[in-house]
Amino acid sequence: QHRGFAAAARGAGAALDKWNADAVVDAVRADHGRVYADAALDVIDAFAADGLSETPFRLPEFGEGAAVPGAMAMGFHFVDYVVHGWDVAASLGQRYELPADVIAAALPLVLAVPDGEFRGDQGAPFGPALEVAGGDDFDRILCHLGRRPDWAQRPPAVTGA
Repeated sequence: QHRGFAAAARGAGAALDKWNADAVVDAVRADHGRVYADAALDVIDAFAADGLSETPFRLPEFGEGAAVPGAMAMGFHFVDYVVHGWDVAASLGQRYELPADVIAAALPLVLAVPDGEFRGDQGAPFGPALEVAGGDDFDRILCHLGRRPDWAQRPPAVTGA
């Protein structure tokens, strides 16, 4: 995502290879820390450019030709951190808590993510939005992005000796 958002900030967000993690698998296997740090520095550098707030960012994950204002696109990248942190914690069966101000900042950005039939397509970035049954604002975030707040990876059952 760092590579894709950096490309989008520089006007090349439609280049699908910039969003494809398969392109860097070998490098990640060789030195994951360096690859991540380089990508993180690249997106920080790209986001630091003047005048990006209103510059259209092409975000192919939202559909062919989809573009959003830079401020919103940079906010979507922030949402990646918020939600993918939960994804990792849930997959490990760990608790995940964020400060209230982080959740408050993420909620309007998440609710701006379009919902629609495209979310059921192969490779869609999110599943269809789910109905929120009670819960808090973080549950609303997860549900809008097609995640079930009650989901957690369960350790496999240990069978006979």
